[in-house]
Amino acid sequence: MKKIGVVLLNMGGPDSLDAIQPFLYNLFSDHDIIQIPKPIQKPVAFLISKIRSKKTKKYYEIMGGKSPQKEQTLQQASALQEALGEDYKVVVAMRYWHPFTQEALEELFKYDLEKIILLPLYPQYSRTTTGSSFNEFDRQIKKYIKVGKYTVLSTLKGVKNPYYYPSNIPIKKINCYYNNPDYINAMVENIKENLPKDYQKYYFLFSAHSLPEKLILDGDPYKHQTEETVKLIMENFKGVSYSLAYQSKVGPVKWLEPFTDKEIERLAKEGVKNLVVIPVSFVSEHSETLYELDYQYGNLAKELGIENYIRIPTLKTHPKFIQTLKNLVLQFI
Repeated sequence: MKKIGVVLLNMGGPDSLDAIQPFLYNLFSDHDIIQIPKPIQKPVAFLISKIRSKKTKKYYEIMGGKSPQKEQTLQQASALQEALGEDYKVVVAMRYWHPFTQEALEELFKYDLEKIILLPLYPQYSRTTTGSSFNEFDRQIKKYIKVGKYTVLSTLKGVKNPYYYPSNIPIKKINCYYNNPDYINAMVENIKENLPKDYQKYYFLFSAHSLPEKLILDGDPYKHQTEETVKLIMENFKGVSYSLAYQSKVGPVKWLEPFTDKEIERLAKEGVKNLVVIPVSFVSEHSETLYELDYQYGNLAKELGIENYIRIPTLKTHPKFIQTLKNLVLQFI
């Protein structure tokens, strides 16, 4: 029986302290994120990863020694598999750490496939996230070569049981779903489930991963899409004050502002005592939520006199989010 392959695309994270440096090396080797001359990119990536890994190790030690993103993404895949049923095969392809795209394809091509659907776990599109994952998928798929009416991974040519798939199989790519009603409803319900009854007394601060401003000026839609997501969410919280800020800046170039920590400082100076922080561009937990939002910014808020600091958890396997993913897949059937 033919199956429809669904590939969940995510960034990935170190699954041990020893994985931090190679993870960072893979990240900084990505030309979709850091555009320096390709001949020197890998040596520069090695140097940066060597330097940053020592500092980054402290973050992960606070988090328990690893990122939980892999486990949570696999849980999302399992929940989506159950929702879609046996006519589908859901796999996970991480960009910078295991399971890599090639590993996902090797698992997927054990089945007789009708089509492949690429589903990014990035609701808002950016060339640095969804775009990079699509590019990696395209690179890996090109490693398969035609053998009769089939294609086979070139590195496996000659083995007794090679992985293969029909050479004319259609591949569908879901670019984004930042304004999808199902996604917005999932975000709203997840927020409401984690709010106190008197949430109208709280200020809502949305926090998204920042990007270099040059990318936005070059046409990357991430900023606009993130702003639209926040606007649609807040239509369900009339009368609540809110703002959007950005986190996780790396390097000396100008990035999207205001930065989340600076926005917390501004709000504290204006007398805000009750603060809800909502990660808007993440659907699983990792260093940017567990270390930056919870540890760094949570302690900062307390030091500045903010009395109540609530951080909304990411969607993970929230039933409405899994239903969102299912509906996105079904649009291509």
